[in-house]
Amino acid sequence: METVSENKAFGGQQGVYRHKSAVTNCDMTFGLFLPEEAQDGPVPVLWYLSGLTCNHENAMTKAGAQSWCAEQGIAIVFPDTSPRGEGVADDAAYDLGQGAGFYVNATQAPWAPHFQMWDYVAEELPALLGENFAIDLNRQAITGHSMGGHGALTLAMNLPGRFRSVSAFAPICNPTGADWGRKQLSAYLGDDETNWAKHDASLLMREKGFDGPILVDTGTTDQFIDLLRPEALAAAVAEKRQEAILRLQPGYDHSYFFVSSFMEDHVTFHAEALYRD
Repeated sequence: METVSENKAFGGQQGVYRHKSAVTNCDMTFGLFLPEEAQDGPVPVLWYLSGLTCNHENAMTKAGAQSWCAEQGIAIVFPDTSPRGEGVADDAAYDLGQGAGFYVNATQAPWAPHFQMWDYVAEELPALLGENFAIDLNRQAITGHSMGGHGALTLAMNLPGRFRSVSAFAPICNPTGADWGRKQLSAYLGDDETNWAKHDASLLMREKGFDGPILVDTGTTDQFIDLLRPEALAAAVAEKRQEAILRLQPGYDHSYFFVSSFMEDHVTFHAEALYRD
């Protein structure tokens, strides 16, 4: 594993690291903030999954998460959104290919050789963190924005017992029912829609739910709200009678100004779950 950079921040350390991934068959880069408490032993970890067109750097530099994580003694990891590099399949559109992995394991050509983001986030990267950093893998939480909110919700519901809490900023809630989803799921997984269901938060909510607290924020003036379909998730939460806080924030859009405005709420929400006995 290569250290790209390490900078002192809020009493802790913000690092960027690169490694060869056996899962995605290419080099992968991630950011990791460790609070000061990590010098004394393993600390809880919050996963932040970014959205379309993003890499590890967007939330790391724009979300303002490190100060709040330092206050709570929590690490936060910023994975990339897709495999990248020479020989990795791509598409001219911004919402498919590099920067748009959708946190699935692709089964279709030309994506399958590299686009294995589910296994990367669920298996390979956690193991790497546990082996190399002072991270307590028994205390994990997960959040994300947009496509990353979709990934956070679907990972949390498909991996019971892994995450103590899950939150999302403007998540893609019902990708099987929207253009942000149907295009990508068919490209990566094929046309059999039964293979899409495990990657739809609204369908998963009805089927499984989540064994912990959920927090979701979406702006009322989000320019993509018709593609996000928050009403589908709200209906599923009500039907499942799931423990959840779903908030529509008046006047906020889809930007990182929105994310950073509510980051303190989300980190505090996760800290309560991560430190609960």
